[in-house]
Amino acid sequence: MRLPSRSTLVVSGLAAAVALSGCVGAKSAEDASDPNANADAKEVTLVISSNGVVGGKNSAEASWISEKVIPAFVEAQKAKGVTAKVTFNGAGVEDEQYKTKLELNLKTGSGSDVFAADGIWLGELASAGYVKPLDDVVGEKAKSWDGWSQISEAVQQNLTYKDQLYGIPNGTDGRVLYFNKKLFAQAGLPTDWQPTSWDEIFAAGEALKKVKGVTPIQINAGVPMGEATTAQGFLPLLAGTGKPLYDDSSGKWQGSTQGVKDVLGFYEKLYGTGLGDPRMQQDKAGRDQSFAEFSKGKIGILAEGDYFWRSVICPDKENCATTSMPDRNEVVGWAKIPAKQPGAGVNGQDFVSGSGGAGWMLNPKTKYPQQAWELMAFMASKDMQTELSKAQIRISARADVNAETLKDDPLLSFISSEVLPLTTYRPSDEKYNEVSLAIQQATADVVSGKSPDEAAKTFASSLEKAVGADRVANS
Repeated sequence: MRLPSRSTLVVSGLAAAVALSGCVGAKSAEDASDPNANADAKEVTLVISSNGVVGGKNSAEASWISEKVIPAFVEAQKAKGVTAKVTFNGAGVEDEQYKTKLELNLKTGSGSDVFAADGIWLGELASAGYVKPLDDVVGEKAKSWDGWSQISEAVQQNLTYKDQLYGIPNGTDGRVLYFNKKLFAQAGLPTDWQPTSWDEIFAAGEALKKVKGVTPIQINAGVPMGEATTAQGFLPLLAGTGKPLYDDSSGKWQGSTQGVKDVLGFYEKLYGTGLGDPRMQQDKAGRDQSFAEFSKGKIGILAEGDYFWRSVICPDKENCATTSMPDRNEVVGWAKIPAKQPGAGVNGQDFVSGSGGAGWMLNPKTKYPQQAWELMAFMASKDMQTELSKAQIRISARADVNAETLKDDPLLSFISSEVLPLTTYRPSDEKYNEVSLAIQQATADVVSGKSPDEAAKTFASSLEKAVGADRVANS
């Protein structure tokens, strides 16, 4: 099942699955998969795992698995004359802890039949041989699943590695530019603002400068902002220059390229001309501070994901505490992130975004590959994904589910219909975290006064140390 390059197209709560107990038959992770093993079995034992636990971390998802998925799947199997015993191993631990156990269990040939994993882990798992393409594990049934028609190719990229699908995405997100309509009106800007270039973002920022006590634009930068710097700021901007951070076809990362310099130049203009607050980017609590200031009408434009809308500035205090905005639906607008110029984005796009998310994968050593696939596809069905959305408002990987469950939320509907088709996902590579840290440092260097050329040169050097000089493109 081959797809277009991941990086040219597009961390959810389900995050991880500590494969706490094994239910698989093979003894070695190197053993070849047999898609038809035990395909006609009348008694089947399967285990699902994720990094959630009822009453704890990712509780809604854990409850969904235990109370909706498993009983319904067992009943469906019973109707086919199959006795299925399905159990859930929930973890509810730190993601890195979960990931470590997941890798260990897969390495030793144990692990759950169906497990949750962040899409960003896929490259590491696949390169180690811990997971296999669906074609290898399941065969033809995975190709003909009707659910693929509801999951865009862009979203499928989250569980695609080297042009092959390894699982089914469970949910995703998208980045946009939020803006304060009241401040825009005071600055003489349109309240239905949609910039078509970086210059138009800066032009709006210059207009907002005239409003007293307002920081015109905040886009995450620097090391204290952590992954938010990479995911919310640098990567969407880089996508707007035409090339992704990592080129699957060449296996090379962008180093001191013109695109990287252009993005660092964006940060230089933003924080070197008073359009953004550079001090906020250097503070450990800077992101929280930016949330608080936006909620109080002190920031004009802020780049963030849908998490910001759902969990930071939601109207009710019970869920969003001091950053809640009772008048959010009237005051807050949103816009797609423009490419540097129209048509300059990846795939010649006018607009770009960045997304993340997790999904479900199969243990290649499962004793029941066909039944495990059937369970995973059942979890990703319209009915089950709708049930999950009832437990927790979220952007499903499925368009048909989003069309129904998000219809009363204008921002989430917008991201589902307008942003996801043009988004890009972070590279799925074992070196990504080191690369991300180098990105954060490069933006910090510019915010603190280095030129984009100097910062790009240092970035390329750090990249070469992390991934090897032969995997870095500097032109």
